Amino acid sequence: MMRYHGIESLRRTTTRARGARGFSLLEMMIVTCLFMIVGGMTFMALQPALKDARANQAFEDTLMQLRTARQRAITERKQYIVCFGIAAPVGAVTPFGAPTAQSVQMFRWDAGTAPSAAVQVSVNQLPIDLEFLAQAGLPNSAATVPDGFGNGATAIDFDQGVAGAINNQVLFMPDGSAHDINGNLNSGIIYVSRNGDLYSSRAVTLYGATGRTRGWKLINSGGAPKWFQQ
Repeated sequence: MMRYHGIESLRRTTTRARGARGFSLLEMMIVTCLFMIVGGMTFMALQPALKDARANQAFEDTLMQLRTARQRAITERKQYIVCFGIAAPVGAVTPFGAPTAQSVQMFRWDAGTAPSAAVQVSVNQLPIDLEFLAQAGLPNSAATVPDGFGNGATAIDFDQGVAGAINNQVLFMPDGSAHDINGNLNSGIIYVSRNGDLYSSRAVTLYGATGRTRGWKLINSGGAPKWFQQ
C-alpha cells in the first residue's frame, strides 16, 4: 500500500512538472518590445517639457549672475562687472579659459585700478541649444517690449540711450546701482532663446539707477506673442 501511494505521488508530481513552464523567448521579446515602445513614447512626450526646462535654466543663469554680482558689490563694497558673450574688460585676467558667445562672466574690479586689473570670479555657459538671441517675431514697439527697453532686435542691449555704449557689459557699484565702465547709468535688456523656437524666448531687464532686475517670458496670447513678467 505504501509503495502504491508513493508511485501515485511521484506520478502527480511528474504531471505537474510537465504542465508547468516559464516564459518562452518569443514572449520575452514581445514584452521587451512593448517596454521599448512605451519608453520611446514617454521620451517623445517629455521633449517639450525638457526643452522648456532648458530655456528656464538659461534664463535663470542669466538673471542670477546679474543679481549675484549686484549683491556681492553691495556686501563686499567692491565693483563687479558682468559680461555677456565673448567680450571682457580689456586685459582682464580670465583664469577660466576663453569665453564663448554663450557665456556669462563675472569679474571683480577693485576701485582705483584699470579695467585690465579686473579678475574673473566665475563663468557660466548656457545650455548648448540656447543662446543670446533676439528672434524675428518678437514684440518690437515701445509699448510691447519688456519695460520699454530697445526694439526687440538686439540680443544684448544694455547702456540704453548711451552713445558709443558697450552693450554687453554691466558694472555694479557698492550702492547697488548699475553703470558702464565710463560711469553712465546702465539700463537695458538681454534676450535668451533657442534658434527657430520663438516661444522659448526669455528676457531680463535691468534698471541702472537701482540695479534691480526683472525676468520675462514670451507667451502665446490669442495667437500673438506677448511678454509676461515672471
